[in-house]
Amino acid sequence: MKNNYVHLYIEKYVGIITLSHQEAGNAIDLQMAKELMEVAVFCSESEKIRAVVLTGAGNKFSVGGDLKSFANEGDEIGSHLKIVTGYFHQAISYFARMNKPMIAAVNGVAAGGGMSLACACDLVYASEDSKFVTAYNKIGLTPDGAGSYFLPRLVGVRRALELLYTNRPLEAKEAKEWGIVNDVFSNDKLMPFVLDLAAKLANGPMNAFGVTKKLLYHSLQETLESQMSMESLMIVERASSNEGKEGISAFLEKREADYVKK
Repeated sequence: MKNNYVHLYIEKYVGIITLSHQEAGNAIDLQMAKELMEVAVFCSESEKIRAVVLTGAGNKFSVGGDLKSFANEGDEIGSHLKIVTGYFHQAISYFARMNKPMIAAVNGVAAGGGMSLACACDLVYASEDSKFVTAYNKIGLTPDGAGSYFLPRLVGVRRALELLYTNRPLEAKEAKEWGIVNDVFSNDKLMPFVLDLAAKLANGPMNAFGVTKKLLYHSLQETLESQMSMESLMIVERASSNEGKEGISAFLEKREADYVKK
């Protein structure tokens, strides 16, 4: 699947999404937001995809919103942004809600909506020269792309406010210390690691991954007892599923489980 700014390539059940608008730092404008939403729908529905990798073309992940295109709208900037964020937020919703693991390979600057997009992924790996910066308050704007949802859950409210108020960039290693990034690699080792991990996850229990993700997100608004009640319901459902039956049988038979064919 190839659009102008968002490219999708499928290999071994892994959907590899590349933000590709290099001359603008892979900035998010109306066209990219719309294409990203379309790709998100495809990834969430396609049986050919069981894990997703998201990265940027060139030496940047994404610098965030395309301010030049927004400013060109003049007095219509408000209605224009409603349309852009509508597509952008729908894309993030599909990515966050799908059963398939979503991995970000941050290969450079992730700013504004680009940082929010990375934070919305299940796992984040970064090159050693990548940087994360919120950027919104510096230009008098506020977070989008679920940045106000995921960032405080990753780093805590005080640290999130520090990043938003000061706009100071986080180097990759500090982003790892703060919990935004899982691990940091040299530029030449980032994609090989991420693609290898994605291939392994693509052969895993995809639906169990999805339910696990839902349980973790749901836990933030539940009591201890209500969360444990949901855990009971989900593990019973999973044990009765084809994945659960295959996983248990494989364990007892001391063999590798085959989740792709089941």
